[in-house]
Amino acid sequence: MITVLSDQFSLVNSWINELRNTEIQTDRMRFRRNMERIGEIAAFEISKGLEQKETEITTPLDKITVREIAVQPVITTILRAGVPLFQGILNYLDQADCGFVAAYRKHDANDYFSIKQDYLTCPNIDGRPLIVADPMLATGASLIEAIKDLLNHGRPSQLHIVAAIASRQGLETIQNAYPEARIWVGVVDESLTSKGYITPGLGDAGDLSYGEKLQR
Repeated sequence: MITVLSDQFSLVNSWINELRNTEIQTDRMRFRRNMERIGEIAAFEISKGLEQKETEITTPLDKITVREIAVQPVITTILRAGVPLFQGILNYLDQADCGFVAAYRKHDANDYFSIKQDYLTCPNIDGRPLIVADPMLATGASLIEAIKDLLNHGRPSQLHIVAAIASRQGLETIQNAYPEARIWVGVVDESLTSKGYITPGLGDAGDLSYGEKLQR
């Protein structure tokens, strides 16, 4: 199931517009904060479907039975571009455990790429909701590789994928690979370039968040 957060007009539309706008996106702090905001909204929506439990708390006047999250999720992201979106999710689901994947596109002389994944750390996810933050879901290739390795750490009770911008092709690829996944995306762009970049997109989310990366 795919939920497009900007389909029903809200502040999410404005944040995505600022992420795309070349006159605004050069403000790195604002760019990161807008990514965080989208993550926060996604976390709020995800929380509605998490397993609940009843527990008793004491107020200054009485004891009451309330509902709480029964099993805290595991939030993961692909370094480095995913960190602001990941942080937004963690801002709201602040009792979650976390995992990280180091992956990148390795380009050849013709600027075509393969996915290189160098490092992964993740707690046991068996029976827990797994949330994967990937700001730009383009071809879906790096995300599929990351999820495949994350699932070596257990069988999650739910699989959620959060992206700021996704291509239609990337969404179809992820749905085919992981039909059980619930996908939350800020906006869907219809096209990919011949080299696998989302268009109109917003550029390189990692560079816009943290500056131009070193060449490998």
